[in-house]
Amino acid sequence: MQTRILAATTAGLLASVMGFSTALAQEDQAGQDYVGGDEVTVLMGFKPGGGSDALAQLVQPFLADEMGVNFVNQYQPGAVGAIAWTRLAKQIEPDGETISITNTPMLMTNYIMNEAITYDISELTPIANIVTDPGVVVVAKDSPYKNFDDLINAAKENPGTVTVGNSGVGGDDWFSTIILSKEAGVEFQTVPFQGDGPSWTAAMGGKIDASFNNVGITYPQIEAGNLRALAVFAEERLPSLPDVPTAKELGYDVVAGSSRGYSAPAGLSEEARQQLANGLQRVTEDPEFQKAAADRAMNIDFMGPEKYTAYLQDQEQRFIEVWDEIKDEVQGSGS
Repeated sequence: MQTRILAATTAGLLASVMGFSTALAQEDQAGQDYVGGDEVTVLMGFKPGGGSDALAQLVQPFLADEMGVNFVNQYQPGAVGAIAWTRLAKQIEPDGETISITNTPMLMTNYIMNEAITYDISELTPIANIVTDPGVVVVAKDSPYKNFDDLINAAKENPGTVTVGNSGVGGDDWFSTIILSKEAGVEFQTVPFQGDGPSWTAAMGGKIDASFNNVGITYPQIEAGNLRALAVFAEERLPSLPDVPTAKELGYDVVAGSSRGYSAPAGLSEEARQQLANGLQRVTEDPEFQKAAADRAMNIDFMGPEKYTAYLQDQEQRFIEVWDEIKDEVQGSGS
């Protein structure tokens, strides 16, 4: 009898200890002791309404709950994100109090294409990628271009007169325009904006003929009927836009988009990096977050610190090669 009582008492004690340890672990995982403090500034290189903003509005409420940290967006648009990223690389202390959303390919093409921009990815600490967002071509709901062929044919018949917007010179949308122009043998009049939001807004208002943009950013307006999607730059049709053809199936070998994640200045402590990365990973594994992302047509593509770093390095090399191929033609045209 005494043995059974002792065993039961011991089991109860162990359960209590294990429960207490689990609670401590959960508290630690929730980020109550984040080394960067209880408030983190997130630099935003583009205006509200674009891809960075869409990601922040989706991710950061969940991340705040996970880590017990307040995330405050600070918008510094301009130079296709280079103003914010130069500040991140050159001026911000790597104390974990300030991070930034980082977008490909703009993060790399800024300095690949412009010698005046002096930061590079070696001056950053990549934390994690969250989404990869395929490119899309959108027009206003009352646009005369009912399908992708209409747009291409108009550009062939009147070279240089069809106006297409993008998020800025060097961005994924800008590259998509150049690559499609070469594939289709057409000439567009490109109109750079300070972010995806101003670009799709201009298309929706009829100020430009079309916007080369991203699915996750334009999807709410497509769903609402304010924008019409003509084609997506994906390998296959997207579940969120099943009736929209890919450029590939229409005969144009263009697959493009933008990945968006978070980075900090070089020198960020490994502890802070892992706390942020772990928090972001838990967010992407949350069923509620996954549903919210799907509702916004955002394709979750989580990469942890090492994989994200390798991805950025691979992208850097890829766009060095692309730019070497097209720079003489682009610079000669004045684009």
